[in-house]
Parts: sequence; C-alpha cells; structure tokens
Amino acid sequence: MLLEVFKSKIHRVRVTESDLNYIGSITIDEDLLEAAGIFVGE
Repeated sequence: MLLEVFKSKIHRVRVTESDLNYIGSITIDEDLLEAAGIFVGE
C-alpha cells in the first residue's frame, strides 16, 4: 500500500482571507493551487 502524506507546499505567500468560525479554513488563490499541483479540497 502506498500512502502519500506530503504532496505539495506553498511557501512565503500572503493569506488574503480566512474564516474564524471554521477551523482550518483559508482561501488560496487558484493560480497558486495550480502552480503547487494542489486540487481544490485537498
């Protein structure tokens, strides 16, 4: 069985939006997600 634990990292970017009522929620620009190889919801 292969389990991938750490796929991508986004380093030194500015967080532009967060929701304090939802633990762990941040908004990341789609261009940054694409550049890092991260899909929405990962």
